[in-house]
Amino acid sequence: MRDLGCSAALTETLSFWRDWSAPIVQAHGEWEQIVKRSLVTLKALTFAPTGGIVAAPTTSLPEALGGSRNWDYRYCWVRDATLTLDGLVEAGLRDEARAWFRWLLRAAAGNPEQLQVMYGVAGERRLPELELDWLPGYESSSPVRVGNAASLQFQLDVFGELMVATDRARFHRAEADPVIWDLERVLIEFVESHWEQPDQGIWELRGPPQPLVYSRVMAWVAMDRAVKAVEDYGLEGPVERWRKVRDTIHEQVSARGYNAQIGAFTQAYGSRELDASLLLAPLMGFLPFDDPRMVGTIEAIQRELMVDGFVARYRATSGVDGLTGKEGTFLPCTLWLVSCLANLGRVGEARQVFERVVSAANDLGLLSEEYDTGQKRLVGNFPQAFTHVALINAARHLADAVAEQAGRVKRPAGAAE
Repeated sequence: MRDLGCSAALTETLSFWRDWSAPIVQAHGEWEQIVKRSLVTLKALTFAPTGGIVAAPTTSLPEALGGSRNWDYRYCWVRDATLTLDGLVEAGLRDEARAWFRWLLRAAAGNPEQLQVMYGVAGERRLPELELDWLPGYESSSPVRVGNAASLQFQLDVFGELMVATDRARFHRAEADPVIWDLERVLIEFVESHWEQPDQGIWELRGPPQPLVYSRVMAWVAMDRAVKAVEDYGLEGPVERWRKVRDTIHEQVSARGYNAQIGAFTQAYGSRELDASLLLAPLMGFLPFDDPRMVGTIEAIQRELMVDGFVARYRATSGVDGLTGKEGTFLPCTLWLVSCLANLGRVGEARQVFERVVSAANDLGLLSEEYDTGQKRLVGNFPQAFTHVALINAARHLADAVAEQAGRVKRPAGAAE
């Protein structure tokens, strides 16, 4: 009877996943199978009652074996929604996209000053970080952490990413509740008065807050999407004032975030350090891909932050993050590079980098957050939703570039990644 029960459960499980994945839209060229595996992974990381997608189902898997950069990723990041929505909708998974968007709105509702970068799967706000010092950690990598103190940080870029998510939902007709615009207007008012405030940014730096360039780029994105909501969708708001703020941010970032001596945008105002998060700037529409400043930034990241063909977030040895030790190369950043190269028409390079990432996946097609090029193994929490989302979107950009190069018509897309 036990064997029969296991057999029936296996049959039912296989039937569910086959039925669920069958309608996935074929929009990723020759990489359909690896994309489908990534979409299945996102579905498996979803908490069905709320639609929240956890970053990873694990905690404290180290970013470098034996190191202390070990974090709890069993939560839902607002930031991930930006890229996840397009990936799901382009694949035809509108129900999942709507569920994720509804989770996002429930979690983000309220005072913008209390907006967190992450929440529990049911929208929990209190995620206190504890170190379990009686546990040795994975392959002696301690401490083991439960909770995440980054939930209390000010990360300016999250406001831009939330505005992109609502814009993408509006573009894909995945939202209909008029209260959403009320929420957006409150968020925009907050960005207007806080965009020059130093923050700890997309990488959740544990050092002092800084005037981070990517954060200011995303403040521009927030204002830009607010203007777009009025101009393209007929919503009401003080659009002239928003345009002025948007233009002021753009001028400041262009003047103070770009270092002419190294020919690239840098991590922070006045810094010479590079940051791979700026690969997202053209994907968000801040500048065209072929703008000389963006091309210079992309090429500088290739020169300075690539390690054996994979991209690091930034130089961990710079001390900018307030942490000790090293970390692996960052797979989402490597995939953002693929998207940039594809949009520049450098299809051969993009394909090579993309296939290098795919080859790093395990035998089940799963990827973690980072890759240790020295030991040639995945590191960090696993499987990582952010990586699989970046893979889905990079495959779409690459497939479009391949089709365009072959003389076929490129599929229409929205204004952002």
